[in-house]
Amino acid sequence: MAASPDSLDAASVTIFQEYLRINTMQPNPDYDSAVKFLMRVGEEIGLKCFTVSPVANKPFVIMTLIGSDPTLPSLLLSSHMDVVPVFPEHWKYDPFSAHKEENGDIYARGSQDMKCVGIQYIEAIRRLLKQGHKFLRTIHVIFTADEETPTPGNMKNFITTSHFKELNVGFALDEGIASPTHVAKLFYAERSCWWVRVICEGNPGHGSMFIEGTAAEKLQKIINNFLSWREVEKQKLADNPCLKLGDVTSINMNIIKGGVQGNVVPAEMYAQFDIRIPPTEDLVALKQKIQNWCDEAGSGVRYEFHESNFDQTITPHDDTFPWWTAFNKGCQEGKMKIEPGIFPAGTDARHLRAVGYHGYGFSPMINTPVLLHDHNEFLNEGVFLNGIQVYTHIITNMANVPAL
Repeated sequence: MAASPDSLDAASVTIFQEYLRINTMQPNPDYDSAVKFLMRVGEEIGLKCFTVSPVANKPFVIMTLIGSDPTLPSLLLSSHMDVVPVFPEHWKYDPFSAHKEENGDIYARGSQDMKCVGIQYIEAIRRLLKQGHKFLRTIHVIFTADEETPTPGNMKNFITTSHFKELNVGFALDEGIASPTHVAKLFYAERSCWWVRVICEGNPGHGSMFIEGTAAEKLQKIINNFLSWREVEKQKLADNPCLKLGDVTSINMNIIKGGVQGNVVPAEMYAQFDIRIPPTEDLVALKQKIQNWCDEAGSGVRYEFHESNFDQTITPHDDTFPWWTAFNKGCQEGKMKIEPGIFPAGTDARHLRAVGYHGYGFSPMINTPVLLHDHNEFLNEGVFLNGIQVYTHIITNMANVPAL
């Protein structure tokens, strides 16, 4: 006897909670438990499941449903297993308990970012297979490692391997972000992420003297320039209601270091800035602006990248692009309104776009406060279940895009 929709929904929520209870928090994620769980769930619904580890102890789980024409480029459904650290004292419940309140709110780290999406993929495919659906294109559901921290074990390096090339990817879906309104966010590009460290060398000496050309004086000029730039971009966003965060450059000083002792003027100090740049900006000009600031600050001032992304690919998002047409049709059939834009932060999709693959970022979390990386992250079970239904329509349409 086929399972009723109610029993399927209850089982899906239980599986979601089970995944949330696996502590995959950086810097020591329990990937072993996550892999065992995912392999079990994928095999239960008949997907071919295997793991690869481009770097030791950094496994990727790949679930595959072969299409009727496996020569066609595949549909890749991507999510990551790891989550960011928590401060348990600020949470209403244990952040790895997946506690569900009476109204259906499920509290857990990863409930929004992004264990929900990974389970929604699987549960959508479960329903489609029960209904007897067949697909033209092969579907790969992939669970990646170390998305939340830059390491050799993440997607950026996985896409250089033969394992990835064998997936024959035609288009990818990855994560989006929650929306406080009834309109979901759809992302067709991302801001370039630059972590820029500016190092200032200066004259050292005794802390009681007025030494000229100190590292601190030079660093002050650098900081003033970066924070002035920040104010300009912040005001640009405030003055134009048509702009979203992804449309402007954000700048934040996140690290400042220097000095060896309270009475010694240091010979070197540095500040590190987190800069997120929309694809509409001239990256060459921005690099030159930073270099000019270093030159103006004085001798011995230089900058270096600790993270950099120079790809400015924009995935087409109009009816001239068949993948968009299929995605949009799926959202319409699922009664999900969408608002296209530029993702303000960074996801695995940026690594795919950088090497020539197109993809969208999308998490069907409407009427939900944005709590990724925040205390008391939660997702309501009704929103979660509605997202599964939306994905049934999206996957059906996208996995049946005819040969281009």
